[in-house]
Amino acid sequence: MNLKGKRVLVTGSEGFIGSHLTEKLVKIGAKVTTLVQYNSFNNWGWIDSFDKNIKDSINVITGDVREYDGVKRIIKGQEVVFHLAALIAIPYSYLSPMAYVKTNVEGTTNILEACREYDVQKIVHTSTSETYGTALYVPIDEKHPMQGQSPYSASKIGADKIAESFYKSFDLPVATIRPFNTYGPRQSARAVIPTIISQILSGKKEIKLGSLTPTRDFNYVKDTAEAFIKIAESEKTVGQVLNSGSNHEISIGDLAKKIVDIIGQKVEILCDDERLRPEKSEVNRLWADNTKIKELTDWRPEYTLDTGLKETIDWIKHNMRYFKTDIYNV
Repeated sequence: MNLKGKRVLVTGSEGFIGSHLTEKLVKIGAKVTTLVQYNSFNNWGWIDSFDKNIKDSINVITGDVREYDGVKRIIKGQEVVFHLAALIAIPYSYLSPMAYVKTNVEGTTNILEACREYDVQKIVHTSTSETYGTALYVPIDEKHPMQGQSPYSASKIGADKIAESFYKSFDLPVATIRPFNTYGPRQSARAVIPTIISQILSGKKEIKLGSLTPTRDFNYVKDTAEAFIKIAESEKTVGQVLNSGSNHEISIGDLAKKIVDIIGQKVEILCDDERLRPEKSEVNRLWADNTKIKELTDWRPEYTLDTGLKETIDWIKHNMRYFKTDIYNV
């Protein structure tokens, strides 16, 4: 499937990955509609920061994935749907687990049901590497068991299984992308890489983090956005779950040291108890096997960790107004 000229909807378009995907879709010639969560300020998130020519090319609709009638109206007439809208902050899921069920499970069900009603040609549903929990073996392929180690991951497991059921029950043409830890410009201040960078750039001499020993497979956001597009374009991905990851792991402690070295500041890295997950909820190891996505599409990650970090540092340096480095961003 060639997305040029296709009527495409992106939910969660105002967020981190969604905004990069939306920009890329406009640039390749898709006719893009975005679903932005309704708010009384008419704030379109990162879409508000787009160049005027890109923003003017997008049909922005405000709504809520938790409300089925509104979702139906928005999806009618769309040919491809990228579903990214979700609650994603793991710490907040400990405080309000039901909100995650309503948005991530019920919201996904609404999207899929509307896509079914209007015969959407392709749906790309967004999962997360957190659904795997702590690795039982590495690298983690798509056959790895799912483990609900936080309310967030449990809600995403539920959403993934709903997507699987709509493919198997109704032959809905849905593919599930399972991104490992994406980073880059526009990422939430609560995420580990912006946390490290913004604290250093604000002049702090002590950098507060959670546990330093877990490993993660980090991926630059432009590579992740490209993976969404390649999965949508490939006919082979229907009914499939596909990891998007680099096939490399690094510990949080070593990541912090790498960032410190790139920026060139002398700081002390501390483990802050407030930032620790509950012991049984901590995901200790994530390392992606990206064989399947490379076999079913022509996607390959292009950015090294060093290259992506340098671009991210530069962006944060020029956008420090978005970061509150004196508080723990839940």
